[in-house]
Amino acid sequence: MADTRRRVKVYTLNEDRQWDDRGTGHVSSSYVERLKGMSLLVRAESDGSLLLESKINPNTAYQKQQDTLIVWSEAENYDLALSFQEKAGCDEIWEKICQVQGKDPSVDITQDLVDESEEERFDDMSSPGLELPPCELSRLEELAELVATSLPSPLRREKLALALENEGYIKKLLELFHVCEDLENVEGLHHLYEIIKGIFLLNRTALFEVMFSEECIMDVIGCLEYDPSLSLPRKHREFLTKTAKFKEVIPISDPELKQKIHQTYRVQYIQDMVLPTPSVFEENMLSTLHSFIFFNKVEIVGMLQEDEKFLTELFAQLTDDATDDDKRQELVNFLKEFCAFSQTLQPQNRDSFFKTLSNMGILPALEVILGMDDIQVRSAATDIFSYLVEYNPSMVREFVMQEAQQNDDDILLINLIIEHMICDPDPELGGAVQLMGLLRTLVDPENMLATANKTEKTEFLSFFYKHCMHVLTAPLLANTTEEKPSKDDFQTAQLLALILELLTFCVEHHTYHIKNYIINKDILRRVLVLMGSKHAFVALCALRFMRKIIGLKDEFYNRYIMKAFLFEAVVKAFLNNGSRYNLLNSAIIEMFEFIRVEDIKSLTAHVIENYWKALEDVDYVQTFKGLKLRYEQQRERQDNPKLDSMRSILRNNRYRRDARTLEEEEEMWFNTDEDEMEDGESVLLPTDKSKNDDEIMDHFGKFMERKKLKDGDEKEVLTKSTLTGRQSPSFKLSFSSTSSGSSKSSLTSQSASSNSPGSPGSPGSPGSPGTIAKSTPHMAAITTKGGLIGLVDYPDDDEEEEEEEEDSDEKEQSAPLTKKSRLGS
Repeated sequence: MADTRRRVKVYTLNEDRQWDDRGTGHVSSSYVERLKGMSLLVRAESDGSLLLESKINPNTAYQKQQDTLIVWSEAENYDLALSFQEKAGCDEIWEKICQVQGKDPSVDITQDLVDESEEERFDDMSSPGLELPPCELSRLEELAELVATSLPSPLRREKLALALENEGYIKKLLELFHVCEDLENVEGLHHLYEIIKGIFLLNRTALFEVMFSEECIMDVIGCLEYDPSLSLPRKHREFLTKTAKFKEVIPISDPELKQKIHQTYRVQYIQDMVLPTPSVFEENMLSTLHSFIFFNKVEIVGMLQEDEKFLTELFAQLTDDATDDDKRQELVNFLKEFCAFSQTLQPQNRDSFFKTLSNMGILPALEVILGMDDIQVRSAATDIFSYLVEYNPSMVREFVMQEAQQNDDDILLINLIIEHMICDPDPELGGAVQLMGLLRTLVDPENMLATANKTEKTEFLSFFYKHCMHVLTAPLLANTTEEKPSKDDFQTAQLLALILELLTFCVEHHTYHIKNYIINKDILRRVLVLMGSKHAFVALCALRFMRKIIGLKDEFYNRYIMKAFLFEAVVKAFLNNGSRYNLLNSAIIEMFEFIRVEDIKSLTAHVIENYWKALEDVDYVQTFKGLKLRYEQQRERQDNPKLDSMRSILRNNRYRRDARTLEEEEEMWFNTDEDEMEDGESVLLPTDKSKNDDEIMDHFGKFMERKKLKDGDEKEVLTKSTLTGRQSPSFKLSFSSTSSGSSKSSLTSQSASSNSPGSPGSPGSPGSPGTIAKSTPHMAAITTKGGLIGLVDYPDDDEEEEEEEEDSDEKEQSAPLTKKSRLGS
């Protein structure tokens, strides 16, 4: 029991901030002479080897999480965790840790109470603050220890930060750094690394302002080069001064703005490259550093935005034909980074930012840049365009509709975007995918505005289909002039798949615009040519496009499909796929299954009449046989509309009438029938009118019997018909009783005959033409089928159709038998 309770997994945190499993074992706490203190020991359950040996340090912050997890941080950014199998074991070890540190085990973080005990110790000092040792080379180790022990306590961190601020201690430390570098004092440099790193973790803006000042920041970076865990120091200062170069694409006259840009770059470099990966407890200690960078970027954007002279010169050079390619690339890269900085702004500030760029003419400038041959420049311009589209697609739509009144289609901004998508040189079409996403955003009606005066959706979609759609579909139409794709290489296939994806989106979200375009341009026929592509993903895209059209259940589309016999390409692809069970096979079957389930009558008839011979042998799914059955049901309804109208009447009765009312009416019907038979009323051959009545009663009687079978009230049905002792009850539940087993009689005939037990024609009488042994198998099948049909769930049309066929036979053969039986009675 003890082994299970103390069973743990040991985890360490790697540089990627992921927990690595170091093994499973059993934990204990004991005194270790070598470590001079109580320690946590974990021995592997497999071979007994030592997985962990960690001294319980009085100043270490231990944290208990989720009742079964203990986490703490050790030297050199080394985080550890013990995950217990049982809560009881976790509680035992937690009590040992708290006992060593003299804390109450009820807390979840030991540092909360460490603060109080340490605070009591510091309160004994005469000074209200923390007294720092003199800033001397010989006292660096003492200072490093003081900083390390202060970090776990919020109050001690506060006192240490105040002391560093008030005494100007950071500048003194940086003077010592130069001394240590000149003397090559490695030990002193290592202590300075720990001190400066600890000051970062104090999370104080006032200290950051000193450390990041122009005179101090490079020395701070220098201190952070001497990480004790590395054999050789890093060369961050060399990179910042020699490799990284500051480029002014447009001269910046404001010295404050220039200094802010330098500072932000260097602080960002410290955060990303210089500082080690923060541990679990250090992550929140760098929040002020993140905020410092964030607000610096906001200031830079604001200062550039207010400098009209700077922005005017920027856009003038961007659009000037005399600007050389290298210069233009630098200008575009600057504008791209400028827009990237704007993502840090608050919504109202971002509004102002993009309005300023719009007023300065950023969209006409992008139009000029996108028309250039330089691929790198166009790529950067595309990124800028994406910022604009994501922020305010309506602004872009308004611009392109206005320019359409002045320019030809070839130089419209959206058409330039489409052309760059089509001509993307990347074999993987990375840029084309990005541009397709932007086009999708622009044509998405969900983000279009509607005002009292105009509807953006109507205006823009009319513009797009008139001026742009032919450019988008040009590669598709050019590649599908024959029965097979004229070009079927991988890059072309990828491009066509992207175009089909956007067209499918249009089918789903646009109404008459895309419908008119598809039908007038015969787009679906061209798309289905791609079903013959050797690339399965293209064939699936084409099929998905057709499936989306069929899913709309629009008769305009359906008539277009039938008139052009567009299912031919799909059936051909299905047959060519053979017996392979793959995605194409499943997708095609699903499309036909949708037609069957949704009962799309026009398409069902079209498929069966034209392609049934090709599909009739497919029997591993019932989809095509189900379609054939649907088709036959439709034909029978057309030939016999009375049955179809009767089904509607019965369906309405089922859903609208109360169950108790049905039972009362059923009993009245049986009683009335019995009274009529008791009176010896003879029945003549039915006239046309009585035939119609018999059909109604026949359907209604069968419906009542199915209800009784569903509810399990067979006995009640039998009780209501007074049968002789010789009559078999199973006949009452069947719909057939004839001499041959193939002839059938209706429930109406059975009810009449069973109420005259001695009649020769009664199924139960010895003189009946039919015998029980012969009739039972057929009757059992019918009974089982009837028992599956419920009162509320309307039976499938195929079941109804079978019953209708039975009815027609019954009416032909049961009438003479009934007449004979009743006359005999």
